[in-house]
Amino acid sequence: MRKDEVPQDTDNLNEGKLTKLYYATDETGHYDKQNSIGNEVETVVMRQAWEVVHEQIELAKQKVLSDQASPILYFKEKNIMTYDIVAGYVGTISLMVWLDTKPFFFKLLSPKKIAKYAFAFRIQPSDLTDFESYLKKQAHENKL
Repeated sequence: MRKDEVPQDTDNLNEGKLTKLYYATDETGHYDKQNSIGNEVETVVMRQAWEVVHEQIELAKQKVLSDQASPILYFKEKNIMTYDIVAGYVGTISLMVWLDTKPFFFKLLSPKKIAKYAFAFRIQPSDLTDFESYLKKQAHENKL
């Protein structure tokens, strides 16, 4: 690829702040380093991927609000984590994390275990125990 063919999509998700390094040929045929801020295909794929992530977060939120899941599921999705990753932070196995996403088991958690989950998600323990207040607080912060 020649220097003038290196993609420069100005409508990318990074707003031109992140670049990729390409090797392109200059006028004399020698390879030279050239930065690219992205291309249209990457931008489309990344937008679609983020849409899926946001849909999963919204679905988890609705499950929590309808008492089909515990707030752990919501924060797991919001932080783009797997059960294994959460288990590693909490110091348990992924099966226990999965069980703790069920409302019945979540209500049985000790304050110490809730604090471990809160640490893993970088939130306050009260955000897990009072999810609706957390959502109201987030909605208020987003308005500011």
